[in-house]
Amino acid sequence: MDEFGSRVQHSNTPSYRVVPFLWAGDGLGYSLLFPAKPHTIPSNTAVTRDYVEGQAATDPVARQALLCAWSSSDLTHVDRRQEEPGLQFWQSARQAESLPDPGVTIPPLPEDRPIMVYSEYPFINQNLTHPRFALTDNMADADILWLSSHFKEFLEFSRETPEKRINQFPGENVITIKDMLCVVARRMIKKYLPVTFNLVTELAQFVSYYQQLEKDGEDTHWIVKPWNLARGLDMQVCKDLTHILRLPASGPKIAQKYLHDPVLFHREEVGMVKFDIRYIVLLSSIKPLKVFAYNRFWLRFANIPFSLDKLDIYEKHFTVMNYTDTDLKQMFCQDFIQQFESQNPGYPWAEIESEIFTMLRGVFDGATAFIPPAGMGHSAQSGAMYATDLMLNWEKDEQGNKIIVPKVLEFNWLPDCERACDYYPEFFNDVFSVLWLGETEGHHVTQL
Repeated sequence: MDEFGSRVQHSNTPSYRVVPFLWAGDGLGYSLLFPAKPHTIPSNTAVTRDYVEGQAATDPVARQALLCAWSSSDLTHVDRRQEEPGLQFWQSARQAESLPDPGVTIPPLPEDRPIMVYSEYPFINQNLTHPRFALTDNMADADILWLSSHFKEFLEFSRETPEKRINQFPGENVITIKDMLCVVARRMIKKYLPVTFNLVTELAQFVSYYQQLEKDGEDTHWIVKPWNLARGLDMQVCKDLTHILRLPASGPKIAQKYLHDPVLFHREEVGMVKFDIRYIVLLSSIKPLKVFAYNRFWLRFANIPFSLDKLDIYEKHFTVMNYTDTDLKQMFCQDFIQQFESQNPGYPWAEIESEIFTMLRGVFDGATAFIPPAGMGHSAQSGAMYATDLMLNWEKDEQGNKIIVPKVLEFNWLPDCERACDYYPEFFNDVFSVLWLGETEGHHVTQL
């Protein structure tokens, strides 16, 4: 909106519609005015517009919540319960996919020759050296397809090529898209999910929750994330309700309670910083559910000591540094465990990791509790690798003792495995052994 358009005042009965227009000829933005009603407007009529036109046309409570960005309304009376959404939520703006034919017999992978792998992921091509596998550039010759684009035709795949395998499951977007992951996590492991609201479908509940926190004098910091981006893109940490309510204008978002008391890590050259942990998770079967965590995990650290101020400083509040021109702190997991236990006596890593694994299993229990599109679907031809990012948070148990609780943040499909291969050259040999050979002994995994 240009300077003129941004000065037009709001009205619930506007005289005009105002539409921003960018003219490529001069690179400038303009505001186009259209009469809001099909009749002549008197010359002395004030020019007004509806600030939330179209955003909550059928829900007066959601409209009232949106308008809190400009005029405060008390919505603490709104019911903040978050129910399991209906079918429309899972289907809306999602690309449909078919399910495998359950009547097709899936033959085992060949044992009398190398298993041929077609991979679109360069780190597999560079690092898969297991003698049971061989690479091919021809999809038709492949037994295993490791694709870098989303696959949707599972019905056709099962009928036309039952002998092949693929690196995806039907409905896996219920864990890899953030708004869906939050619903899935609430089914089984609610305590491991930071309080999260969908700013499209749960806007009024969010405003109600925020205002109640404010009334109670509780922390009101939130991190606002787009549904389907990663690497910290388009994420903001903020505490002002007006700011938060304007952010969905750039695309659908979730608002997730910012962990204001996270477990920190002492970096000698920096101080106490935020960190998060990435685990690789391998899913080899839905029925029965067989899911494994790779025991070697990766750490990501902030570069500036943590505090709840200067929320726009990326290196204080975010940990993804490997895609920006900043200092990248790297550490092997065994070194981290030693330092973590030294910095946090009385909190052995084995107990924390056990709870992390309980949390991760709960995500897949929730994801497989429903059939697609509200859950993940079984496919005897599928095996998949995901990365999950989590943080550790200080909380108190019923007796008032401080405890460390893991919090799931997101799951990523086709994660960046460059560091995994640099640290552990056998990484993809382990992955393929677990997913396609059913071998776990000696491959650094724990079944969840």
